[in-house]
Amino acid sequence: MQDTAEWQALSAHREELDGVHLRDLFAADPSRGERLCAETDGLLLDYSKSRLTDETVALLAALADAAELRGRTEAMLEGELVNATEHRPARHTALRQPDPPPEVQDELDRMAAFAADARSGRWHAVVNIGIGGSDLGPAMATAAMESFAHPDLDMRFLSNVDGAHFRSATRGLDPARTLFIVVSKTFTTVETLTNARTARAWIADAVGTERAGDHFAAVTASPERAQEFGIDPNAVFAMWDWVGGRYSLGSAAGLSLMIAVGLGEFGQFLAGMHHIDEHFRTAPWTDNLPALLGLIGIWNRNFWGWPTYAVLPYAQELAQFPAYIQQLDMESSGKSVRADGAPVGIATGPVVWGQPGTNGQHAFHQLLHQGTDIVPVDFIGFCQPNHPHIDHHDLLMANLFAQAEALALGAPDSGDPHRSFAGNRPSTVILSDQLTPRSLGQLIALYEHKVFTQATIWGINPFDQWGVELGKTLATTIAAQLTGAATPSPSSDSSTQSLINRYVERRRGVAD
Repeated sequence: MQDTAEWQALSAHREELDGVHLRDLFAADPSRGERLCAETDGLLLDYSKSRLTDETVALLAALADAAELRGRTEAMLEGELVNATEHRPARHTALRQPDPPPEVQDELDRMAAFAADARSGRWHAVVNIGIGGSDLGPAMATAAMESFAHPDLDMRFLSNVDGAHFRSATRGLDPARTLFIVVSKTFTTVETLTNARTARAWIADAVGTERAGDHFAAVTASPERAQEFGIDPNAVFAMWDWVGGRYSLGSAAGLSLMIAVGLGEFGQFLAGMHHIDEHFRTAPWTDNLPALLGLIGIWNRNFWGWPTYAVLPYAQELAQFPAYIQQLDMESSGKSVRADGAPVGIATGPVVWGQPGTNGQHAFHQLLHQGTDIVPVDFIGFCQPNHPHIDHHDLLMANLFAQAEALALGAPDSGDPHRSFAGNRPSTVILSDQLTPRSLGQLIALYEHKVFTQATIWGINPFDQWGVELGKTLATTIAAQLTGAATPSPSSDSSTQSLINRYVERRRGVAD
């Protein structure tokens, strides 16, 4: 894309904006804040505090057309083969259609019956065992929907292979009243299966080996492996290979969320996602929230050269949302080759991080305001809280608006350089009426299609993640050495082998 006329026009335009301050843009254009925004179904994107103008937006829209974003979007939504390296479509949007494919509807019906039984009082606790997309999505969404959750169900999540996580995830639970949901597409994920085996032994110690399987459900594309594990086929739910893990929350991977909030609210969650799917499909780029967010990401990453951005939800219920977006964006966009195998040639995936406000203001906002690096920010807020403490919520939102203003406008030079704020630091504000299942679905789909927009401009495949495989393979080899099942590998470097030797020696010393 960097060789196209559209890219070159943006490069020239970027040079024209060098030295232009957001203070000047707002002063020269009183309607800027009302005009540089887009809205759909109660979800507002205010991008007026980004370092851009109306001309920038028009040029970015032209870049989207040059990259054939509309055609690529249609291909994805229609189930064409857009995941070229894995030779399959990416049909996660089919999961949330009002009239989904028959296999999806059948699985939703099975999930609904299972969830209703789980909510009937049979279980006191539900523990989701997964990792990556099989954990980050369900854990984030269930925490976000606490106000809509069943009051008598203890929902917990277990991901890390560290035994300390198993200990904390099961602390205080009654094994006889606990259900485990094992979420693994292949049902071979080492961390997940290790935790699942430990969970089965924990259950068997309390209720006996023969009854232990009654305490398990599975979500997988390999049902035969789940049944070999001892899980009743009626409690095994489908995960299709055309849905990537980080895009799977609308599938049976969201079973724990459905159990927490019930079928009706889960349906609203899917409806919110579908609304953004259709908005992304049909809205002009200049009014299209996901496309605008993605194009602004391209503008910040490739034309201003900023390598990171922060996602800061001013909602404690969304405490895990930055980590969820971190995986969605960095696993999808962290590519140095195009989908056709050629080198990308330009910067791609930014580093994504964040935590909820106002906590972050007392942790890293110093760097955001006065650090040597500029970090674009996505602020996320809600007009109405899910609690009765309105004075708290007013103060929370006052801080959100103040932080965005301070980053953009800064403060005049006071004569003391330590108290001076240059400003001109970009942000967007995403504002919704209330955090509900529907608006949560909107937010997730918003960022999914933002990532897709960026990937289309860069020419990369956002639906594979080959970069995680090498570490997994090496870990399997090293694990065999740690247990004595294999001899040292001649291919290991001297540092790795020395660390392995030291670990084995010290661990044996403790055991002795």
